[in-house]
Amino acid sequence: MAGPQATLLPGGKRLHLHHGPIDLIIEAWGEGRNKAYRRAIGRFETVLEELVGELPLLRAAAHRERRFEGPVARRMQRAVTPLAATFITPMAAVAGAVADEILAHLTKGGELGKAYVNNGGDIAFHLVPGQHIEAAIAASGAGRITIRAGDPFRGMATSGWRGRSHSLGIADQVSVIAANAATADAAATRIANAVDLPGHGAIARTPATELSPDSDLGDRLVTTAVGPLSVNETAEALRRGAGTARRLLEDGRIGGALLTLNAQTRQIGAAAPITEDTGELIHA
Repeated sequence: MAGPQATLLPGGKRLHLHHGPIDLIIEAWGEGRNKAYRRAIGRFETVLEELVGELPLLRAAAHRERRFEGPVARRMQRAVTPLAATFITPMAAVAGAVADEILAHLTKGGELGKAYVNNGGDIAFHLVPGQHIEAAIAASGAGRITIRAGDPFRGMATSGWRGRSHSLGIADQVSVIAANAATADAAATRIANAVDLPGHGAIARTPATELSPDSDLGDRLVTTAVGPLSVNETAEALRRGAGTARRLLEDGRIGGALLTLNAQTRQIGAAAPITEDTGELIHA
């Protein structure tokens, strides 16, 4: 496997960092952007190595007493521990935690007005007073979400059975906003798993280890196909997921969630409203 790679994208405004499964798009606004990019590159060089060093425990079911050495692993642990009553591993927060860690180093100089780190749709934001940032949501008809400096949200994440990670549920997509990207990532995973119709004949499932031998999900059945569902069945699956999202909202774990299945949507939480619009957006 090639080592860490860093490339300025055409136009010189965005930075692309890549190493193994980690693929980041970074954009920053401010006179110190180049210096900030150098800090991000420097921190990125060892992130994957640190994670690999603790991978066996990161793939194990979350346990609140477990301790990790690396800062990204500790971010993952903090994000999933409140959800550990139901099976979840720290890997549920890995993409968001990496985004949070790189953003922390990107912005530590204090010279940026706003910035984001986008790790495959799991995004960490930085905003100073008076700034805002907009992200496009791929769900049908969802449009965009606007995060303003006064909002208590600095992270957004998306999960679902069609995504790059395996899911125990059948959601086409669940997008979540939260205090940081790791928390949003873990919550999106948890909610997407809850959008489900257990035992339904139209849903194909396969043990995770048959698809990825080293999966943190072990032999748990993950969704590989969703056949035709009635309107009422779709609504029931979304109802299950919405219940989980509401509990996380009431517990203060998330600021809002958008659940999508078969072109039906459910929005939980009224903060940072989702609107239909166009423009230059971050794509989540």
